Amino acid sequence: MTVHISAAAIRPAAVLPVEAAAQIVAELEARDVSRGGVWNATAGVWQRYDRPWTGPAGSRGGAELVGSIAVIYDRPRRHEITLYKVTLTTVGREQGFTADSLCDNALGYAGLSLATCPRAEMEALPGQDPFAHGDLGVPRQRSLSEILNTDVLKLVGLRKP
Repeated sequence: MTVHISAAAIRPAAVLPVEAAAQIVAELEARDVSRGGVWNATAGVWQRYDRPWTGPAGSRGGAELVGSIAVIYDRPRRHEITLYKVTLTTVGREQGFTADSLCDNALGYAGLSLATCPRAEMEALPGQDPFAHGDLGVPRQRSLSEILNTDVLKLVGLRKP
């Protein structure tokens, strides 16, 4: 089976304010593919699947990747999240997803869309591979659990005592 991928840069990049960033990250975590949801979010990419992972030992099983949103945490300012690239698979395109609608699916958890999200020109975005080792000229990216356990949630009053 051949998978065809199409990628689109988001220019100017979409920047999530602190409150929206915390809300979206919390919602993506709550809708994790291992918990019956359709999102697999890490510190560098938010992946949308067509269904939850139901394979043996928590594996993907028959779930198909719809697309990915490349993100940078703590850019341009601490606790903000920048969305800079969207990738769609053949499955995603066949299901009617576009770069905008994939972003809107995630941004909607904070009442935003790609059209209404604040924008910023980025000085330097990561190279083609945000997972490559080496100096990309960006701050250390933190895991979602690390983000959730920082003062971001405290700032917006979502942190549980």
